[in-house]
Amino acid sequence: MPAMLMGRLMRRRVILHYHSGEAADHLARWGVFVHPWLKLADEIVVPSQYLASIFAAHGHATRVIPNVVSLTRFRYRDRSPLRPRLLSTRNLEPYYRVDVILEAFARLKARLPEATLTVAGYGSEEARLKQMATRGVRFVGRVEPAEMPRLYESADVFLNASVVDNQPVSILEAFAAGLPVVSTPTGDISALVRHGQTGLLVPENEPDALAAAVLALIERPFEALELARAARREVRRFTWDAVRSDWLDVYVGADNRHVARRAQLGAR
Repeated sequence: MPAMLMGRLMRRRVILHYHSGEAADHLARWGVFVHPWLKLADEIVVPSQYLASIFAAHGHATRVIPNVVSLTRFRYRDRSPLRPRLLSTRNLEPYYRVDVILEAFARLKARLPEATLTVAGYGSEEARLKQMATRGVRFVGRVEPAEMPRLYESADVFLNASVVDNQPVSILEAFAAGLPVVSTPTGDISALVRHGQTGLLVPENEPDALAAAVLALIERPFEALELARAARREVRRFTWDAVRSDWLDVYVGADNRHVARRAQLGAR
């Protein structure tokens, strides 16, 4: 609020960029306090149609500009052979349900003794989750952004079991790196991970379904490879080149849009 007020006082454009998958709860619970301030924004930017629909239900127009992933930092490679080296990179908080991933891994380990699971992240659930872990699980804690590509490079399958979400950058990173993705359909994920096309979707809070989906990938590696290749093609629309002009429009505003575009073309 102070930043928005200062922007108004200085007669600058005020841009509100909202990411959280908790938007429905936030706007319903705190709406009476939040709505007047949202009206101070010249534009509200959200990364997904999912969030746009939630804001629209509360009377707020938004502009959708997707999240961004770097295809140079995350190097794609085919997983062939596809090994049961699983990866979770969501923080250790209740709504990411890393406990479901651990339960699914325990079931999978009984079928695939060579399976491993790397859990990256930190949070309030860390102690409980470590107590749940079975043999083959490795917790690596907080990983700095510069080290994330190496983590994806060492894995073969990406897992997500969140029950509150929007458009996770972690899934975009998995797409970019070539990991087939198994996820719950929470928030905008179902638009990103299209079942049987760019990944596999499983119901929330069902470790058996998650384990079965991973096993299906391992048993049908060619299909897993096709999913990963399709996801890599999909992720190109989440690059900076794809969204740069949209952000330029946001920051310069409609009145200055054509002038800014001519300047941008001239700079090229």
